[in-house]
Amino acid sequence: MIELLGKTSIDFIGKSRYAFMFSGVLALLGVITTIQIARGQANTGIDFAGGTAVQLQFEQPVDLDRARGLLDREGFPDAELQQFTEGNKLLIRVKNQTTIQEKTADRLVAVFKRGLESNPFVVDSTTEIGPTVGAKLQQDAVKAITIAMIGIVIYIALRFEFRFGVAAAVATFHDVLAVLGIMWMMNKEINLLIVTALLTIAGYSLTDTVVVFDRIRENLRSRRRDAFMQVINQGINQVLSRTIVVSLTTFLAALALFFFGGEVLHDFSLALLLGVAIGTYSSIFVASPLLLLWPGAQGKLLKRTA
Repeated sequence: MIELLGKTSIDFIGKSRYAFMFSGVLALLGVITTIQIARGQANTGIDFAGGTAVQLQFEQPVDLDRARGLLDREGFPDAELQQFTEGNKLLIRVKNQTTIQEKTADRLVAVFKRGLESNPFVVDSTTEIGPTVGAKLQQDAVKAITIAMIGIVIYIALRFEFRFGVAAAVATFHDVLAVLGIMWMMNKEINLLIVTALLTIAGYSLTDTVVVFDRIRENLRSRRRDAFMQVINQGINQVLSRTIVVSLTTFLAALALFFFGGEVLHDFSLALLLGVAIGTYSSIFVASPLLLLWPGAQGKLLKRTA
């Protein structure tokens, strides 16, 4: 493993008070965002808010910038476009908020008939997503994240100890809330693709946390006379270079996706970038220090690993 920092002896636990204050703000922001989504006050996509999706198949390739310009002039500035090069297909998605009296699907078709007369097309499909379907998708998204958190607690509890599982779950939930809150603050659209990113972040954060916990457990077995706080600091410092190398590699991959993945993947990759950064931070400053908050944690943990 490449070592960027070499041997370090940073007192991470000593800085946990400030980290918890910062994390508290991030978590609170995420809770506010969740409430806003439930109230319908957040910028949600048609998956949650309801809307219309129309897929058109053209005879010739379509220039996305020109298509966006046409939609913007016709009163659809927030329309989402997704191009499929195979078959010259274009998917247009419009939220309910942008609709008027005339049926949205018919208006969209009329826009391209007028604006792209030289490029004939046929309508492949038209889908209407109502508020009831959107509400169900919101509930399913919450269930998916909740089940993931329960699975994390069970997995870590079986591999380490119950308190390790709770600490990992809290840290992972913190990461999900933090990214969700930041995306809301940036007025990014919350849709199923963002939910997918959040679940990906949960898995990544868990993996990073497990590596730190594994080293802490090894140190507890070999350094039973050391103070628990010291053991945690040693464990974090020992895997710090590994954590930074892996996180940096993942961050660069997500960064490439952010710049070259196209508009459809822009917000998804942005969520991944935030998740990698916050997940790395939480595995060091949130998950590990949480172990110290359990009453009698040091004595019980040392006895368990003896």
